[in-house]
This record gives sequence, C-alpha cells and structure tokens, in this order.
Amino acid sequence: MTECLLADPVMADLVRRHVPPTFPQQQPFHSLVDAIISQQISGKAAASIMRQLKELVPVRPAALAEADLRRLRRAGLSRAKAVYVRELARFTVAGGLRGLSRLPDEVIVERLTTVKGVGVWTAEMFLIFCLRRDDVWPVGDNGIQRAAAVLYGIKARSRLVALGERFRPVRTHASWYLWRSLSDA
Repeated sequence: MTECLLADPVMADLVRRHVPPTFPQQQPFHSLVDAIISQQISGKAAASIMRQLKELVPVRPAALAEADLRRLRRAGLSRAKAVYVRELARFTVAGGLRGLSRLPDEVIVERLTTVKGVGVWTAEMFLIFCLRRDDVWPVGDNGIQRAAAVLYGIKARSRLVALGERFRPVRTHASWYLWRSLSDA
C-alpha cells in the first residue's frame, strides 16, 4: 500500500520518521460536531469548547437540535458555530447521516455540504477521520498547504492537486505524513 509513498523521496523520508496513520473509530455525528467546532481554531481550544459543551448539553442529535443558541454560546461556540451545530443535529435527526458509509466520497461530500456550516474541508475530515477512507487529498487544508510549501516548494493549488496524484490510491496516508511533518519544524 505504501509503494507509491516510498517512491517519492520526500514522502519516503516522512514514512521512515513517523508512525503509520491511525484513525480511531468515531461516531459520525460526534465526528462532524468536532469538525465544526475545530474549524479555524487550535486543537486545544476545540477540546476545551467540546468539554464545556458536554457539560451544558448532551452531545446527541435530538438534544442539540432543540438546544437554545445562548446555551451553546456559553460553551464557547461562536454564534455561527452554534447555528451550524444545531443545523447538523437537525439534519441528523431527519436521517441525513443514514447510509453515508456505503456511498462514494464525492456523494458524501455533496450531501454533507448541504448542511449550513459543513464545507468541503469538514466533509473531507469526516471521510478521513470517521469513515477512514484511504484516498482523500484535502488540498484546502492549511496544514497540507503549509507542509507542501515547505517540503515540495508548492504553493499553487493546481500543483498541490498534481502532487496528490503521485500518492493515489493512498492520499489520506500522504496527508497524514504531511501533517506529521509540521511537528518536525
């Protein structure tokens, strides 16, 4: 599986220096709530908000679908993220997450991005960390962009897309190693 990674000298070095990718099992709804909370903030800040949210409201679709926005805001969510979490909960209660794991990646991204606050990046993180899909290349991810700029000198999105083609069908694994490279600096 890693032959295409090892064929690239930069990636081969990353594979040698870092542990293989691991993606613990996650529940779809919780994975998406976490992804929404994590948008544009540090992991530490997101973890703090999630802890506070769990203290104020059960992190279950039915409870969050009916949650008062002020209560969600008290957990540390911005107004927009409070709305997004509630919309995701309502989408889930209506059956929007049912059967996703059996669908192709593109269809999942299309379905999830109908939910206010769930963009392509969030849907791709869902594919990677919840559904554990092997061939996701999140070119809109800031970490992937930074690592590709440092390691490959790539700044243009079109070149980043082309770089990902080297790593098919395991672009998720290449992403993992690029993310790990950021801790090397």
